[in-house]
Amino acid sequence: SGRGMAFLEIDGYAVEYELAAGQKMVVDTGNLAVVDATCSIDIQTVKGVKNVLFGGEGLFNTVVTGPGKIILQTMPVSGVAAALAPFFPSGS
Repeated sequence: SGRGMAFLEIDGYAVEYELAAGQKMVVDTGNLAVVDATCSIDIQTVKGVKNVLFGGEGLFNTVVTGPGKIILQTMPVSGVAAALAPFFPSGS
């Protein structure tokens, strides 16, 4: 937190949202890139065995509550790794 220059690496596209006071957005944790200090963050477990096993998103989601700006990245680091993996030697 504070004022100054920051260098960010956001994968895919950066998508900005402005949340109103009390407005909530549930996002996959890997897609959350930037959150205003005025927002609050909580986690919730993913409900349903099928969602956990076959959803590919993990066990938790992040709940961000406004007011404030959030920025989501469209490709989490796991997506970047999967996209780059074919270009690395396999070691075989």
